[in-house]
Amino acid sequence: MNKDTFYTELNALEKRFDALEPEVCETLIDQSAGVEGYVVVWNTSISVGGPVERMGKGGTRVTPKTDLDEIKMLARIMALKNAAAGLPLGGAKAGMKADSSAPDFETKYRRFVSLCKPLLFENGGVFGGFGFDIGAKSEMPYWACDELCSLKSFTGKPIEMGGTDYDREGLAGLGVATAAKTMLMHDRKNVKSASFAVQGLGAMGAAVVRYFHSYGGDLRAISDPRIGGTWYLDSDVPLELITALSHGDFDTTASLLQNGDYTNAPSADDVLFVDVDVLFPCAVQDVIRMDNVERIRARYIAEGANNPTSDTVRTWLFDHDVTVVPDFIANAGGIIAAYVELTSTVTPENNIKTRANPEKAKALTIERITDNTNKVMDLAKDLGIQPSHAGRFIALTNIFGREDLSCDG
Repeated sequence: MNKDTFYTELNALEKRFDALEPEVCETLIDQSAGVEGYVVVWNTSISVGGPVERMGKGGTRVTPKTDLDEIKMLARIMALKNAAAGLPLGGAKAGMKADSSAPDFETKYRRFVSLCKPLLFENGGVFGGFGFDIGAKSEMPYWACDELCSLKSFTGKPIEMGGTDYDREGLAGLGVATAAKTMLMHDRKNVKSASFAVQGLGAMGAAVVRYFHSYGGDLRAISDPRIGGTWYLDSDVPLELITALSHGDFDTTASLLQNGDYTNAPSADDVLFVDVDVLFPCAVQDVIRMDNVERIRARYIAEGANNPTSDTVRTWLFDHDVTVVPDFIANAGGIIAAYVELTSTVTPENNIKTRANPEKAKALTIERITDNTNKVMDLAKDLGIQPSHAGRFIALTNIFGREDLSCDG
């Protein structure tokens, strides 16, 4: 395949994907309980022949501002992410318009879960169930599984519930760190001592610090509003600080930073413009834009957040020799862990004894993301194209195949 053939096929695939309508698009309302939520399942045909046929899966977002359009957009992204990860699993997303810190949230969340019952895979629907996303609380799997009288429809559960302990194990961050390691190795760069910076120290960013440091990376800058913006770190960051960051211990982190010989900038965005080998944007979407991309000094970017850059920005970065592993390739650790839970036959009791599910999820995350990043980098280098375009081609080919694509449209 040459470059022209590639783009002919990619454009045909994009047209087919753009023409897709969600298989399920439901707004669930109980006015008397003050509950409004959404379930969108984008596609399921990719799962035919797999262990969970006709299922779409993604996490559950809980914010006061979420709406159906946002959940549709996220379900569509999950279709790409699941396919890019090579999983026989369609894309889906759930959302709830609520403040998860409100005192009545448990009651409202339980009601939302109850409203979703007819759509759930275990009840004959195509929605694979709930999971962690923005606004999640650690109590949610207990509430959902209690409400459903079942452990089948929540992924990311604690080990004692038969889960992979997704957040505590930092499986999404493990995937992003692994994507960055693979990207560097593909370019024959030394991972050990590779300098890196992390924007956002939630579950994703904390795990990236943990795992990329364990791969030998040299942490040089971090940022989060909860620690007062951006901090520039010396080489040989003490293990005590790495540990605090890795565990999301903001009190200890703030104390160590304030009492150490470190420099602070009040803006959490300043970390984006540090001169490092690898930049990890792990906060929110659209942080690297056309109005600030010229300030980027990193040579590599591994996208931890969803949509931290746009296609236009990725094109600019590519033209200026900055290699980007896109979010739908790099941050698939969560859905890989969910797939492990959905297909596991390990009992909760055995999971406690053996840690079978979290260990399998870790191994599969490293295996899949290493393989997928290499495939993306190989295709990008062979054809002289952007890694994000290579990644979309792989994902869409997994969804549709390549038969007669040049004749579509």
